[in-house]
Amino acid sequence: MPHITYITADGSRHEVDAAEGTTVMENAIKNMVPGIEAECGGACACATCHVYVDEAWAERVGHPEPMEEDMLDFAYDVRPTSRLSCQIKVTAALDGLVVHVPERQA
Repeated sequence: MPHITYITADGSRHEVDAAEGTTVMENAIKNMVPGIEAECGGACACATCHVYVDEAWAERVGHPEPMEEDMLDFAYDVRPTSRLSCQIKVTAALDGLVVHVPERQA
């Protein structure tokens, strides 16, 4: 089962095991990771599950699709590695993934 580490704005680490086929957002909500609100429930209709993918993982995770890019326009403090966690599917290739939770969600 792939392992994901969420690092919150205060530096706290939240480590979870995630089932393949789920999303990074679903696992954050299931494990009560602070800072991931996911108001739309994963429909890519808000920007409240915004994360920064750790630089070491950015290429493996990939770039946002156009719809996700549009929603990121509403996110707080967007950076080059910004993604909506609802759009990152967990796969075996993402075992060890590290994402950073922004200071706040938009």
